[in-house]
Amino acid sequence: MKAMILAAGKGTRVQPLTYELPKPMIPILGKPVMEYLVDHLVKFGVTEIMVNVSYLHQKIENYFGEGQRFGAQIGYSFEGYINDERVVSPKPIGSAGGMKKIQEFGGFFDETTIVICGDAIIDLDIKSALFEHRRKGAMASVITKEVPNDKSSEYGMVVTDDQGRVLSFQEKPKPEDALSNLASTGIYILEPEVLKLIPSDQMFDIGSELFPLLVAKGVPFFAQKRFFNWIDIGNVKDFWAVLQNVLSGSVAHMTMPGTQIADGIWVGLNTRIDWEGTTITGPVYIGSGTRIEAGSTIVGPTWIGYGSHICAGAEVVRSVLFEYTRVTPNTEMTEMVVCKDYCVDRQGTMMHVSDCPTNSWRDARDRRTVPRDNEEQESDA
Repeated sequence: MKAMILAAGKGTRVQPLTYELPKPMIPILGKPVMEYLVDHLVKFGVTEIMVNVSYLHQKIENYFGEGQRFGAQIGYSFEGYINDERVVSPKPIGSAGGMKKIQEFGGFFDETTIVICGDAIIDLDIKSALFEHRRKGAMASVITKEVPNDKSSEYGMVVTDDQGRVLSFQEKPKPEDALSNLASTGIYILEPEVLKLIPSDQMFDIGSELFPLLVAKGVPFFAQKRFFNWIDIGNVKDFWAVLQNVLSGSVAHMTMPGTQIADGIWVGLNTRIDWEGTTITGPVYIGSGTRIEAGSTIVGPTWIGYGSHICAGAEVVRSVLFEYTRVTPNTEMTEMVVCKDYCVDRQGTMMHVSDCPTNSWRDARDRRTVPRDNEEQESDA
């Protein structure tokens, strides 16, 4: 069995996290989402992995390389072009189009292939899913999960007959219109013959174009209803919720990194905490090289990235701070995701640091005690 990880998307719904990171590189407990996928595939003996890349492709390629340190062989297919100024420009060609390009170039998909979106964490029993795929004589299988009817508008729903054969799809239907409670998880098992139906040299999507084509042609196409953890990072609100659950220990097989120094408190290397007047209520992770000044308050679940600085009197409550974040003195960050120059609250409202009237946060590597704008105002006076 081989694997295809879909990693060419721009991740616009997860901005600002994806301004400088491709979506599969978003960290969960300090580890890229895609790394969890690679580890899971290798665990089930799936070591030949192809990845389609486009937006910020070099960050994925540089991190994973050829896959040796993960026990895998990883190849990449870049989707884009070189413009007239000799600049490489990303241009995704759809999930199915990307697979067709790979197949025509090198014939990689010469056996059963599992296809996984690169922006979710799963613990699917791949061996069991492959067994059911073959038992039914399927040419294609889509892995589904039951979701409550009132959540149907958030997913692509799969309609099947009593034997699980796929009849049709509904893209995010209203609850009253939903004909099924089975949501597609973006995990597929495909036989090589299926790729022959994908047209060459054009944008083509698996879910919205290839699968309806399989139904129309009567290809043996089945849905599998599975019970497993499927953690999808659809937007920043989802990312915040995922971190809250993971930090709370409610997601199996995901453990806190670092060293536990007190009940519910983990730290990385070279962390400096002044405990005088400081309150830390776990679960909290404090990254390497981070400084916590006296009189600070940190309430978990909270993740503080490496190289950060929590100033005296600051409060950080149920938040996620990316690396090198300074929370300024006597300010409060509650239920926020802070990523470099941006912060996003749990409702998804985004703010740039230049628009924050209280200068609540800034880059911890900036050693000035007064922001540049304030310095200019003081000098004018």
